[in-house]
Amino acid sequence: MPKTAFLGLGAMGSRIATNLLKAGHDLVVWNRSEEKTRPLVDAGARRAASPREAADGADLVMAMVADDEASRAVWLDAERGALAGMRSGTVAVEISTLQPGWVKELGEAMKAKGVDLLEAPVSGTLPQAENAELVFFLGGDAETVARCEPHLKPIGKASTHVGGWGDGARVKLATNALLGINVAAWAEIVAMLDRSPTDTKTAVEAIAKTSVWAPNAGYLTKTMIARDFEPKFPVDLIEKDFRYALSVAGKDRAPLVAHVHEIIERAISKGYGEDNMTALRKLYD
Repeated sequence: MPKTAFLGLGAMGSRIATNLLKAGHDLVVWNRSEEKTRPLVDAGARRAASPREAADGADLVMAMVADDEASRAVWLDAERGALAGMRSGTVAVEISTLQPGWVKELGEAMKAKGVDLLEAPVSGTLPQAENAELVFFLGGDAETVARCEPHLKPIGKASTHVGGWGDGARVKLATNALLGINVAAWAEIVAMLDRSPTDTKTAVEAIAKTSVWAPNAGYLTKTMIARDFEPKFPVDLIEKDFRYALSVAGKDRAPLVAHVHEIIERAISKGYGEDNMTALRKLYD
């Protein structure tokens, strides 16, 4: 197994890193707040004081952070960034949800140092990350994809090579735009049923037998009906993804995406930002 560095141990990153460790990777971890590294260190990983230190001597460096700004700092900071510690011929895997332009810029910066970048954003939330059922959208050249795919198998169930740098981001943003639209639609439908004499659970069970039912509808409706808004994909994060999607599409060319973004922003303004995305249901109480 390769010596692997993993940067960013938030809710998703910590689960991915745990699965890499279980698969036998020689793992070094870094996170801005040291306390989040402790469970992995207790399980056998080593902690680095900076992304640069984590990447020093690694064969594979993976990152999952919140946004473009965090990604830039983790990879390209002149003093502490991972790229400064990477040798030519190593591979970087950027799992974060980012904007296509930044991914391309990052790829070019890595190429200049002889490092290969694989863009690998994922579809899935906490249960999928924990159970190694993530789906990867891969951007990069075919050789880099082939080198990295064996190392993605312990953390995901499927991957598709969608194109070059930035194409993975576009597919991921399209996926999450569709997800958010479904969440917003179900929030209104569940609220409509709750206000009516019809039993909501019975109505949803009936809808589930029709062709309009989508694979994620069971999870979305179950959590809304139960009013279980424990964060698995927080409203704050899907807002960022919609903002990035609109930067790709153009607000005037994606009016439905723009409208759902406004609904998400309204939820944040009401204090639901840290709740699960299904907390959009609370807007209609």
